[in-house]
Amino acid sequence: MSPLPRTMANRWADRAEPVPGQGIVSWHLLMRRYPQVCDAATEAQRALSSFPDLHMTPREWLHTTTLMAGPTETITREQMSAMVSAARARLREVAPIAVFIEKVLYHAAAISLGVQPAQALVPLLDAVRSATRTIIAPREARDGAPSSWIPHVTVAYSTAEQPAGPLISALGTVIPRREVTIDAVTLVVQWGPERRWDWEPVGTARCGATTGR
Repeated sequence: MSPLPRTMANRWADRAEPVPGQGIVSWHLLMRRYPQVCDAATEAQRALSSFPDLHMTPREWLHTTTLMAGPTETITREQMSAMVSAARARLREVAPIAVFIEKVLYHAAAISLGVQPAQALVPLLDAVRSATRTIIAPREARDGAPSSWIPHVTVAYSTAEQPAGPLISALGTVIPRREVTIDAVTLVVQWGPERRWDWEPVGTARCGATTGR
């Protein structure tokens, strides 16, 4: 997400998305658990509110995508439940993780708040990767590089081609620092097109917990 873009693009111009009735299963850090993050996102969105060609992430669904597991056509409800149970077992040994939000990240199609340090969240990422592969693809597991993961909370998506400079000037590249302790990850089904925000949480795995919902 660096260097800063000169032009923003329409995120959905050529993006393939599920149709109504189809869904994508993903692990997310749902930020509604953390008021500090929600408040930071709200302030960023307020700074960008005068720009018409932006789609703001609803406060309820502010998130950090951790892992996309696959489409609902290939993942059953039983497998989803098993993935959550497996993640809970793995996260029992992972303590809640202290991170902070301060840096604004600009992508050609979105504006986000970086979650740092990324390396601190790798144990959580590893836990959901392992849980997912164990249930849905034990023979096809391929380790990605955790160093390539850039945890972030998207506050706005660009819905048209537009110059990036005015957006960057309005929001800047840093916001007042917020510290937060991440303690859970949730398996979510996104039903239909992305902008509908028709999300269904399936189950949550908590760090350091013996049980969880």
